[in-house]
Amino acid sequence: MFDCGEGTQRQFMLSDASFMKVEKVFVTHFHADHFLGIPGMIQSMNFSGRDRSLEVYGPPGMIDIMRNLLRVGYFSPNFDIHVHEVTGGEKVKFPGYTVEAVEVDHNVPALGYVFKGKSRPGLFNPKRAEELGIPKGPLYRTLQQGKSVKVGKRTVTPDMVMGEPRQGIKIAFSGDTRPCIRLIEAAKGADILVHEAMADSSLEARAHEFGHSTAKDAAMVAAKAEVVALYLNHISNRYEDASILEREAQDLFPRSKIVEDLTSVTLRTRD
Repeated sequence: MFDCGEGTQRQFMLSDASFMKVEKVFVTHFHADHFLGIPGMIQSMNFSGRDRSLEVYGPPGMIDIMRNLLRVGYFSPNFDIHVHEVTGGEKVKFPGYTVEAVEVDHNVPALGYVFKGKSRPGLFNPKRAEELGIPKGPLYRTLQQGKSVKVGKRTVTPDMVMGEPRQGIKIAFSGDTRPCIRLIEAAKGADILVHEAMADSSLEARAHEFGHSTAKDAAMVAAKAEVVALYLNHISNRYEDASILEREAQDLFPRSKIVEDLTSVTLRTRD
């Protein structure tokens, strides 16, 4: 989970997802709408009988923040909570994926995050294998597992029949930020960029003053990062109809869309 605003556990209950499945929370910064849902979610996990640990990551100060949050009221969780502080450029490795922290440009210390799935082997080329005289069957599987095989006196290595490694899923999450070159570089080629879009371009100066981006800014970041799709969030409540923001973004980056609470997106690898 990236950020945990007020009422997060209630929104989970309205969605098809389950807060009990959350294993890790990455907090971008310490403005209330990005972290004050943590105590409520932890208490809901506790009431629902959670017994496995929860990992919480955030900028420097996260350990003190969590220590204070867990002192709110007469409450003690029945499961372990491990808190970690990360800085820009740091990569946290997990089985099958990494999460990279990116220092962004807000009016308080803040991070964005880039989730990157493990790259996978290239696709097997049966035509090339046939040309090399490899009989169909177990040797195909051996090559796909990254091992060499013997065909007569010839040794066939995996690179002779496998395509280029395939990129795992990559998702960039901006948190709150002005347009930021560090985020552009870290998000390069992402499948999805989730970027804040506080306002339309007529309010650009005010948005930047408070450390935020316009929809046009977000589209510019998406275009420079050459991402596949842009999802706009963190829209100011001044907009009863935020379609103006979507149109502004689409003028510069056509694959832009505003996402609302409980929006669900299924993301598949490109191949």
